Amino acid sequence: MKRRTFLSLAAKATAAGAASTVFAAPNIIIAQRNIRWQMATSWPVSLDTIFGGAQIFAERVAAMTNGRFQITPEPAGKLAPALQVLDAVQQGSVPCGHTASYYYYGKSPVTALGTAIPFGMTLRQQNAWLYEGGGLKLLQDFYRQKFGVIQFPAGNTGAQMGGWFRKEIKTVDDLKGLKMRIPGLGGQVLTRLGVTVQNIPGGEIFQALQTGTVDAAEWVGPYDDEKLGLFKVAKFYYYPGWWEPAPTLEVEINLREWERLPKEYQEVIKTAAVEANMGMMARYDARNAAALKKLRDAGVQLRQYPKAIIDAAKKAADELYAEFSSKDADFRRIFAEWKKFKEETDSWFGLNEYAMESYLFGKM
Repeated sequence: MKRRTFLSLAAKATAAGAASTVFAAPNIIIAQRNIRWQMATSWPVSLDTIFGGAQIFAERVAAMTNGRFQITPEPAGKLAPALQVLDAVQQGSVPCGHTASYYYYGKSPVTALGTAIPFGMTLRQQNAWLYEGGGLKLLQDFYRQKFGVIQFPAGNTGAQMGGWFRKEIKTVDDLKGLKMRIPGLGGQVLTRLGVTVQNIPGGEIFQALQTGTVDAAEWVGPYDDEKLGLFKVAKFYYYPGWWEPAPTLEVEINLREWERLPKEYQEVIKTAAVEANMGMMARYDARNAAALKKLRDAGVQLRQYPKAIIDAAKKAADELYAEFSSKDADFRRIFAEWKKFKEETDSWFGLNEYAMESYLFGKM
């Protein structure tokens, strides 16, 4: 190649590179932008699994942005009351939160579908519906229009226990007049069975049981319940928690804040939320067995709900969903899709998975 030709090509390449740098620079600057958010949560710090879901999410966001995007989870009550996280995010007083959407079913029963409803889906069904069955898109579209919020699954406890009781519950009549801490649509179902329901934040359950404010309370499962010390004030521990077969926790983000984020950071949030969703469940599965042994050693009396109570609860739940569907167009539309997906996947899980698990755990 002649020297003059080489110099000419080099000059053109340099000019092209400079032009490319000029046009690319704004995107690079945006990607390197430093952002600091505070996150309101519904959880006390002492519950390292459920508060830990918010921590996993925040840690992964920071790691994937080399520390440029920092989110600081705060315990319930510091930035917003435990049961008002969605309100705070919607109003923009905090940019994001970590909570259970069914706390807000009073705003719309649709929110319960984002967490869990009585006799609903298992963990794997729930994730399949959200990630592959169109459920997350349905809920996100609803949240955008209703609350100006976008949300992502960011934690799950798996099938929960059925709560702590001061006395044995043997019949449906034993529920009448009982005061119980239970949120979501499970509380609505039990109200129909004669229970006086209260929605109390997790950090206040022990005191409520101790003082007699409630006669019974449900929280999560052995690991968290043992940490809260609930076995010290109620000895009868029931299962299963038919109202929460696999409750999803979620990260909620103010829509205006979300739309201001660089695209790269939005993708980071999506990825971090998935990791929090998987990570929280893994932690519970790894820790619940040892905690259950501690509770048994402490004299806790395990009791399975009598079939008559579960049958009555299922009937009340079906009636509740029919009422919601008749009165709320959004619930009717989304619940129809949810129900269709559940029935389809029940046919698979009820065949192969049920056979395998019945054999493995049938003698427990």
